[in-house]
Amino acid sequence: MKEICYSNAVLLPEIIKLINEGHTVTLRLKGYSMRPFLEDGRDKALLTLPKNPQVGDPVLAEISPGRYVLHRIVKIEGEQVTLLGDGNLVCEHCRLKDIKAGVVGFYRKGRDTLDPLTGRKWQLYSALWTRLYPIRRYLLAAYRRIWMPIFGPI
Repeated sequence: MKEICYSNAVLLPEIIKLINEGHTVTLRLKGYSMRPFLEDGRDKALLTLPKNPQVGDPVLAEISPGRYVLHRIVKIEGEQVTLLGDGNLVCEHCRLKDIKAGVVGFYRKGRDTLDPLTGRKWQLYSALWTRLYPIRRYLLAAYRRIWMPIFGPI
């Protein structure tokens, strides 16, 4: 299989168009905002139409014109949605209508098997990591400065 790289500004509107037509799309992740369990260039997300987004769901959202993030929903108040990447300390905001895709699962560590969001592993990880928000800054710093140089990405 041949991989082609495009900028997000070019690629993501086309992906959203495919998703709106009813297709699922596998997207290689870029960026470090979903660390420590999802890595830049290594992992992929399986995207589909967003169906009733809930708190805790990772989604692809347009937070400003042409600027997209794949982050977890941490709060929904009416039409306002608060998003937070697992590797971030600062929230971002959008409206419900700006959620462009939902995530079915992730292909991690170069594997061909999907880790579905409904699976026990993802549920356990999500429950644990979201509850560690008050000390996330320290955990992420230790991960970057100690764990990664010795063991590499999780």
